[in-house]
Amino acid sequence: MIKLGIIGTNWITDSFIRAALASGQFELVSVYSRSADKGREFAKQYNADVTVFDDFNDFCQDTKTQAVYVASPNSLHCEQSIALLTAKKHVICEKPLGSNLSQVEAMYNTAQANNVVLFEAFKTPYLPNFGQLRNSLSEIAPLRKVLFNYCQYSSRYQKYLNGENPNTFNPEFSNGSIMDIGYYCVASAIELFGEPTSIFASADLLPSGVDGHGSVLMSYAGFDVMIAHSKVSNSSILSEVQGEKGALSIAHLSEAKQVTLHMNAEPAKDLTIESDELSMRYEAEHFALQIKNGEMDEAAVGRSLITARVITKIRKQTGVIFPADTSKVL
Repeated sequence: MIKLGIIGTNWITDSFIRAALASGQFELVSVYSRSADKGREFAKQYNADVTVFDDFNDFCQDTKTQAVYVASPNSLHCEQSIALLTAKKHVICEKPLGSNLSQVEAMYNTAQANNVVLFEAFKTPYLPNFGQLRNSLSEIAPLRKVLFNYCQYSSRYQKYLNGENPNTFNPEFSNGSIMDIGYYCVASAIELFGEPTSIFASADLLPSGVDGHGSVLMSYAGFDVMIAHSKVSNSSILSEVQGEKGALSIAHLSEAKQVTLHMNAEPAKDLTIESDELSMRYEAEHFALQIKNGEMDEAAVGRSLITARVITKIRKQTGVIFPADTSKVL
């Protein structure tokens, strides 16, 4: 069993812990929270002998903890992950791995220098129905058009409109639409098709300086990927991959809940297979496999680096600038 530590006490942390424990690969042993009381309250629900830390340095040096799930604000991912990697901890860090390409490169360099695993917690490629999508692309080839759509009205947007400054719309935390839900669209395209030959992006910036919504056109040989992302509007449109022989539709891209094959002049065929309700279990298992093998998954490393490079270019085109972009990488 891999001894697991956690940074963060929010809903996504709880989801990962439950998925990791269900995988049978991990044992929860430590939690880091700036509030010790909050950390202890959070840890109680797992019926485990968990050590709670409110000092980050002490957490990094804990000899019992072997691997850490990092679910802090985006702007803290790089600094915290590098500290943990330097302390010889394996790290699974929530997407986006870093605020920009320079940070992501520094994080992987640190992992390699310390012979530990760094893995981005981007669950979509490991979901069974995303595998169904990937494995069915050849049936509709050659590809011609791809639409990846993720538009979801943020539960925190009204707070922003009311004059508050929630993290999700605050550039200090390296946030905004492309760094959050837009990330799923960009990274999913890169997982399936690799690095685009060209990128054109547009976005509507909020007064805070982050993008509320945007569009991206990623060009490949013979086809384009069109991305629509928003945190200020909802959409009921499915994502879709079109080819000359047919199309594949995907419900809720990030979760890959349902995949349907539409061959030309044939009835639609549901390709959806049963998957675990704890959807983060698959990425947890892949993280554990890398630790046991003693090496990082090079395909996952490549995808994370390309995605960081592409999103950094997108932000440059749309004018989204974070304080992290002008800070020296550790």
